[in-house]
Amino acid sequence: MTPGEELLFLALGGSGEIGMNVNLYGCRGKWLMVDCGLTFADHDYPGIDLVLPELEFIEERRKDLVGVVLTHGHEDHIGALPYMAADLKVPLYATPFTAGLIAGKLEEEGLTGQVKLHVIERGGSIDLGPFRVTYVPLAHSIPEGNGLLIETPLGKIFHTGDWKIDETPVLGHPSSADRLRAIGDQGVLALVCDSTNTFQETASGSESSVHDGLRDQVAKARGRVLVTTFASNAARLETIGRVAVETNRRLCVAGRSLDRILKVAKATGYLRDFPEPVRFEEAMRLPKSDVLIVATGGQGEARAALGRIAFGSHELKLGEGDTVIFSSKQIPGNEVAIGRIMNALSDLGILTVTERQAHVHVSGHPGRPELAAMYGWMRPEILVPVHGEMRHLREQARFGLSQGIPSVMVQRNGDIIRLAPKGPTKVGEARVGRLVLDGDVILPADGATINERRKMALNGVIAVALSIAGDGRLDGTPLIRPFGVPVEEDRDDFIADAADAAAKAYDASAPEEKMREAVRLAVRRCATLWTGKKPLVEVMLVGADRP
Repeated sequence: MTPGEELLFLALGGSGEIGMNVNLYGCRGKWLMVDCGLTFADHDYPGIDLVLPELEFIEERRKDLVGVVLTHGHEDHIGALPYMAADLKVPLYATPFTAGLIAGKLEEEGLTGQVKLHVIERGGSIDLGPFRVTYVPLAHSIPEGNGLLIETPLGKIFHTGDWKIDETPVLGHPSSADRLRAIGDQGVLALVCDSTNTFQETASGSESSVHDGLRDQVAKARGRVLVTTFASNAARLETIGRVAVETNRRLCVAGRSLDRILKVAKATGYLRDFPEPVRFEEAMRLPKSDVLIVATGGQGEARAALGRIAFGSHELKLGEGDTVIFSSKQIPGNEVAIGRIMNALSDLGILTVTERQAHVHVSGHPGRPELAAMYGWMRPEILVPVHGEMRHLREQARFGLSQGIPSVMVQRNGDIIRLAPKGPTKVGEARVGRLVLDGDVILPADGATINERRKMALNGVIAVALSIAGDGRLDGTPLIRPFGVPVEEDRDDFIADAADAAAKAYDASAPEEKMREAVRLAVRRCATLWTGKKPLVEVMLVGADRP
């Protein structure tokens, strides 16, 4: 589909799910992409850490893509760029802090110089085909969160990105109510708005309010204290640095993503007064009451610093009488992983403190009072909820209507929505899907490799090797090797039974593929009788005329 004299909206990710945000706007034959994020894999993707959006729709129309504009630097908004920007072959646009994070990612993938990255000053504007895009600073849990005012010949869109209202932010200067109201005074066709906290009845709260809660918890602790938070929340890092100074503790930083954020933040004018961290070995030599550690891993990531500390595989050690403060919100889906870390910490005699016990975290997304305020400032003709699961999108739609917005459009990934003229209405569907990063290879999320891996994880694998003599007969007993098949105590008996089944199914006169299939099915039936499972069975033929 090529947009004509119309204004289209299409989400390729982030609508109907948390994370992996990719949004497209189409007008007069051109497309503009806003954000290109990823999400993190769960148990449905064994062996996978990162899940990427399928961008086939826009890759087929890359000649009409005028650029990718980034709202802010969170992974669910920029994380897919190192793997997809080179194929899109269009420039990227971001404000300084976000651009610094992107530049580091491109460098890690060897793409420096291959992808054009343009730094746009805070509050700056760019003209891209029929789109004029103006960055509008909004508070969020990372420096330089931005909404985008997208002006087109068919109307203006305000795309919020992730945001909140914070009149006393720790870092940065987000837009005032007067600035946002002035945008609304110009007339806004559509408000494309973050839905993450749409069920929350209260405002998210100011980042500055976390300081006292963190300081009090650190001040009353007697042993080492570790604070875990989202690495990208540079304002929280600023607060933790202040708390370290105020409580006379030396700061130690654990986590590569924290090191990266600190480097970029300082290079772009933030965290200028952040205390100089001590090295791991020095932190371990200091008296326990003199140490404050900030670490990654608050979402239960096994390989992050906190997980390694909890299970004793990190240079930093915690023990009886120490404290771990979770200065972050538990992301849905991470409950089991976080619980595993908390149990390991508790087993070591460590006290854990979360936002339920003390005021040590505020969200970076708008609650209902903030949404209502934004509706009042923008006064859009249309509300398009994004950034959330379907329950979040529909709830924001209901709330928007209750606040007097004339029209709402609940869409999901792949829905092509015409906003103007005569909108909103669904006019088509685009193919959407997921890709996975498996090592250094990008694969379909539901392709043969991942499906086989799921089957192996559920049922196990049996390798069958048949030695074939020159006359085509079996040369000895078939070799059976089960992997992950539940036959521990009876392994030898099972192997003998499976080998007998393979030998009986072997027919030298049958075509090779038919013979392989007969052996495969015979061994799998044997396994099913023994275990109730249906493992994958791989049959290999070995002989004088075979490799």
